Amino acid sequence: MKKVIRIFLLLGTIHLFISCDEGGDPDPGATMVVAMSGDWFVQTFVGETLVADYARISTYNTSANDGTEIWIDDHGNIWDFKVKSPINLSDLTFSGDDLNSDVDGYVVSVDISNGTIVEDGATTTGGNTADRIAFDAEFSDDPGTVYTMIGYKRNGLLEDEH
Repeated sequence: MKKVIRIFLLLGTIHLFISCDEGGDPDPGATMVVAMSGDWFVQTFVGETLVADYARISTYNTSANDGTEIWIDDHGNIWDFKVKSPINLSDLTFSGDDLNSDVDGYVVSVDISNGTIVEDGATTTGGNTADRIAFDAEFSDDPGTVYTMIGYKRNGLLEDEH
């Protein structure tokens, strides 16, 4: 009986090592817009005047995953908007006119212009290097006022959190 138990334990151990082999697992990869996606800490300006200090926004993939647009979402931190913006993936640029936003019944259209992402183009508040984002936004309920949002990609370092 002890031999039978030892054989089952040996076979179970061998099976465990074989089933844990990561070499055969498929790599799910990344979305088409991974280079333009992330959480960002941005400051918002009207002209040279700072109107909102560092706030978190996010850019991320749409369900189409076709590399032609991204979501831009301020999570209610700046203006309460969430829009799909056309992108140029090879240039890491984005812009669009009359982009519709409906956040919890707050409906507004947004014009996004001059949107750019620059890899390693920013210095964080903690002195680290990170990707840079910048874009202009004009909201239909405040026509004529252009808000410029400039900031850096969230890196998870405590000294760079806001």
